[in-house]
Amino acid sequence: MSGVARLFSALVPPEHVLRSLRAELARHSEGPSEGLRWSAEKGRHVTLGFYGTDDLASRAGWLRARLAGLGAPVLRLEGGGTFRGVLWAGVRGSGLAALAEAARPGGDDHPFHAHLTLARGSRHPALTAWARLLSDYRSPEWIAGEVTLLRSDPGRGGHTYTTVERFALGRPVDGEPS
Repeated sequence: MSGVARLFSALVPPEHVLRSLRAELARHSEGPSEGLRWSAEKGRHVTLGFYGTDDLASRAGWLRARLAGLGAPVLRLEGGGTFRGVLWAGVRGSGLAALAEAARPGGDDHPFHAHLTLARGSRHPALTAWARLLSDYRSPEWIAGEVTLLRSDPGRGGHTYTTVERFALGRPVDGEPS
């Protein structure tokens, strides 16, 4: 693995969680969609750290060292919300904050807000309406057993994400998703 690319680390929900989310979104198909661009299900993820344009081998080595010894968080998608033109599903879980801190690049002082992006749009009322529709949603739990380092390549239909490397996590973290 060599070269430079636009990189980020993420947790990728398993199929049964995405299926649950798909069913919840379909249940609210009457929700307003004007002005919303829905994210492709195939690329849905929970970003832990964004690294920008970086050397693949160096970032992979850095991330491997930072994740060493960390347990796998027990997660679930929960509720919905918005910020800066984004509709998202919230993510809750034991061990998630420690994992995000380990994957955070130096110099990033933004607070971590665990979420899975569902749609983008400029119409605030549509985003807010969908956040309300998702307020009671709870996905099945899952154990996030690995962190994925992804490269992001822009394209006409949005970004495509390619797995660079996967990093196995340790035993599940005790506790309920909080």
